[in-house]
Order: sequence, then C-alpha cells, then structure tokens
Amino acid sequence: MSSDKIVNAVQQYYDEKIQAHGATHRGVDWNSPESQRLRFVQLLKVVDLSKPFTINDYGCGYGALADYLLKQCYPFRYCGFDISARMISVANDLHTPSEQIAFVSQECALTKADYTVASGIFNVKFDAGEAEWTTYVLGTLDRMRELSVRGLGFNLLTRHCDRHLMRADLYYADPAFYVDQCLSRFSRHVTLLHDYPLYEFTVLVRL
Repeated sequence: MSSDKIVNAVQQYYDEKIQAHGATHRGVDWNSPESQRLRFVQLLKVVDLSKPFTINDYGCGYGALADYLLKQCYPFRYCGFDISARMISVANDLHTPSEQIAFVSQECALTKADYTVASGIFNVKFDAGEAEWTTYVLGTLDRMRELSVRGLGFNLLTRHCDRHLMRADLYYADPAFYVDQCLSRFSRHVTLLHDYPLYEFTVLVRL
C-alpha cells in the first residue's frame, strides 16, 4: 500500500467506527473505557503534570483525552488532530470552543506543543505489509518529534503476546526496535512501559 492508500484506509476505518458507535470507546476501536483510560495514564507519564503544559493529541478521535485532562484538573492547553473528518466533527460538537481545547482536521494546522502523544493510531495496518507499515509508523513519529518541545509518547501492540490471539490485520511491534529507533532518532532519554495489563507497550521520549 502506498502512503496515500494507508491514510485513506485509516480515515475510512475510523469514519465508519465513529458513525457506528458514536463518542464511546468502541467509536475509537477500544475494548473498554477502562483500557482507554489506562492508556492515557501511561502516555501522560511523559508529562510534568505539576505545572502548565501544552499537548498535541495526534489521532485524537472524539477528544476523550481532553475530557480526561479536564477531569484530573491538570493545567493544560490541548490541540487534537485526526484525519477522520467525522471524528473531528463529533469532537467539536462535544466540546465548547475555547482557548484551552481545540481540534483541527489538517496536520498542517498543528503547531509545536510541549508534548505530543498518540494512542492506538498504529494498531490496524489493513493490507499493508509489515515493512510498509513500519515505514509509515516511523514517518509519523518523525512528525510527532517535530511538533514536540519537551517530549512525546506513543503506544503499539506488542509481538510478545499469545500467538493465537493475533490478527492478520493488526500490527504487532517489537518493543526493542522502537526503543532503539527513538534512541537513535530523538533522544537518549527513552522509557519503555511494558508492565501494564494490556497486550501493548508505551514508549516515552523526553527531549
């Protein structure tokens, strides 16, 4: 699959999810609200939550991370981006326009923030080969680095899981490979989180 075909497949997939399930965990293809929140907890470990921060949510869905940040009363300013126009439409319907929370449908509208995080956007690879999808993931991580001042975080399904549970359309990554890529591309301050009860891992990069 070409890069354009990958983007189109991702957009169509999540357009259909949000249309079918609405602003719920299933609308962004998660198994439960609990697992969705657990991923936020892991990703936000890259953030210094004790002082005001700005954050880009790359692949924001309907803005669940913004809602989580609000509930925790963190001092933040948030910008969510998603290639699914339907996701952005739902996100805008759910959130009153303000200086604190904004959503954009074009990547070029994103500006640098203290942190950029991505949750679940690399899991479904469709018909792409592993090499093609890996190239796509690394290119996206490079873009996230360009948008980040203090750090970035992302998660991926882990290949260290039960073989009988694996699906052909999902991308199962080697944690060591992505840690090495982040060390060589971005920073020597890289943390791997592989000890929480999901078949995935989170990588945090401090810049």
